[in-house]
Amino acid sequence: MPAAAVHTEEPDPADSPPAAGTGPDLGGPPPGGEEDRSAVRSLLRLWPYVRPVRVRLFSAAGVAIVASCIGLVIPLVLKWLVDGPVADRDPAGVWLGGLLILALGVAEAALFGFRRWLVARPLAGVEAAMRSSLYRHLQRLPVSFHDRWASGQLLSRGTTDLQLIRMFLAFPLTFLVVNGTTIAVGCAVLLAQEWTLGLVLLAPVIPLVALCSAFERRFFGAARRAQDQVGDLTTVVEEAVLGIRIVKGFGRHRSQAQAFRRLTHELRGTELHKARLLAGIWALIMTLPELAIGAALVLGTVQVADGDLSAGTLVAFLSTAMALRWPVESIGFLLAMCNEAATAADRYFEVMDEPPADAADRRTAGAADTAGTADAAKAAKAAETPGTPRTAAPGPPAAVPAQRGGSAPGPDPSPPAADGIRFTGVVFRHPDTGPDAEPVLTGVDLHVRSGETLALVGATGSGKTTLTALVPRLYEPTAGRISLDGRDITDLPRDELRELVAVAFEEPTLFSATAGENVLMGSYEAEEHDLLRALDIAQADFVHQLPDGHRTEVGEQGLSLSGGQRQRLALARAIVGRPRFLVLDDPLSALDVHTEALVEAALRRVLATTTALVVAHRPSTVLLADRVALLSGGRVAAVGTHDELLHGSAEYRALMAGVTEERTQDAAGAAHGEEGEQR
Repeated sequence: MPAAAVHTEEPDPADSPPAAGTGPDLGGPPPGGEEDRSAVRSLLRLWPYVRPVRVRLFSAAGVAIVASCIGLVIPLVLKWLVDGPVADRDPAGVWLGGLLILALGVAEAALFGFRRWLVARPLAGVEAAMRSSLYRHLQRLPVSFHDRWASGQLLSRGTTDLQLIRMFLAFPLTFLVVNGTTIAVGCAVLLAQEWTLGLVLLAPVIPLVALCSAFERRFFGAARRAQDQVGDLTTVVEEAVLGIRIVKGFGRHRSQAQAFRRLTHELRGTELHKARLLAGIWALIMTLPELAIGAALVLGTVQVADGDLSAGTLVAFLSTAMALRWPVESIGFLLAMCNEAATAADRYFEVMDEPPADAADRRTAGAADTAGTADAAKAAKAAETPGTPRTAAPGPPAAVPAQRGGSAPGPDPSPPAADGIRFTGVVFRHPDTGPDAEPVLTGVDLHVRSGETLALVGATGSGKTTLTALVPRLYEPTAGRISLDGRDITDLPRDELRELVAVAFEEPTLFSATAGENVLMGSYEAEEHDLLRALDIAQADFVHQLPDGHRTEVGEQGLSLSGGQRQRLALARAIVGRPRFLVLDDPLSALDVHTEALVEAALRRVLATTTALVVAHRPSTVLLADRVALLSGGRVAAVGTHDELLHGSAEYRALMAGVTEERTQDAAGAAHGEEGEQR
């Protein structure tokens, strides 16, 4: 991450553009802008989560209103006390009035405590339910979504934003209603006691409403910017912790610290801007009512001196006005908390509004069909152009080649339905690219016969990994069809598809769990004997040497293990469930030569009983396969056995010889020219 200089003078975030990384791709402000946004509309979207606890929430609001109105009774008692027992010099009446005021104060405090008890547990449940919904939804979103979004932005939505929403439901939501009711009742009491003084106190209402409206508009932008910056900061911290070996290994701790300091500097500036806005509105909200109270005091004193108003009425009037100070003064920070909760709700629903994988499939089906027709036409035209590699059209399952044990080829013993994996006219371009962008895969026709192992070979960027990711529907093809044993994968429920297809990636991902639990994630039904078998096949016997065997915690990302050990556990996870189809993306890249030979020997037994698609970079991995498909420029350039491609494809020979990518591409061009001349 680039270093950034630290400034000593704070820029005003309101006058500067949003920080980098807060755009829509990282969960920034919605494209509609602030003018299209309504805090009320954003907060109303929380209703489905609040509805189950609405009885207790409404009850708590009712209790708080009663408690607040009790506070308005105290000035009336004071009026009676001053005009009655005090004026009449009645000690018993004074004691009675004092006890009544004490009882009212205790009742008010008890009711507010009861309100807190009513909302604490249900609102904690609302927060937990929203966090669970977010987590479940994240699991259902397509991989392309996670490719776009920073993990820190998602993490901040599941922690900080939900805490803001819970605080809003517990305090500002209730007290906006309570304080609004209190102010309305208090104003009615003031006007009933002395309407002229009441009008003096109500004079600041119109300017206060205008100030609050302007404050809300400005505070929203600052609140949203601060929350997005917290997400960026969380991403930097998470990446620094996960990549601590890289940071230390390359001595980049200073540049990381400078980048972190830059983000904290931006966040600090935004928070100071929020504080300035809040201080300004609070100062005005406190000043205007105080001026009105002072004016009412002067006018009321004159009326008492003239005999037009009793002293008790003036005391009650001023006591009521003072009781209304807190509800009025709280408007500023209640509005601030509401705006922060509204922006938190916006950020939460930005993720929840993303269509899950199945919905995304339906939404893009029409566009994919249209784009697919055009792409398929281009692919067909390219196939007819001299110099372009051609592949045989997929046909009925052919006889299985000679098996690994060297037995003679014979008829396919599989039933007719066992058709293996079939790619027909598959086109793929990344969802974020425009329709005119060059697709990663263009018109791929390929058939992996049932029980066969097919190796995918090609230069970097040829589309090998992308093709394998399409089989378990981690990505959706832009056009074309992929079938498993004759069934279109789009017709299969995702759970069923992923029970049929097991995957192992080149970059193995392990979780903060035991070694055994990481392996058993590959199958819901696998038992301990399946676990031991998978560990044996993957040559992961090192697990038994761990302190607690396969019950040993491997730590976050499995970083307590070596790269080869992590890769072997990932391979064991892929084969533990005895899958019908196996997709392996260069699963042996991190193994030493000796371990690789052992894993290959054991893996042959697995591959003999499954249909497998294997991305291969090493000749030793290629030799595990029955046939090899050469990908070049997003197309299948050639298909055949290893020996056939060595003799018939210059590009394949260059790849197996390990030459540079530039020479490989030159060889690809030469090979295409040779094939064009032959045709």
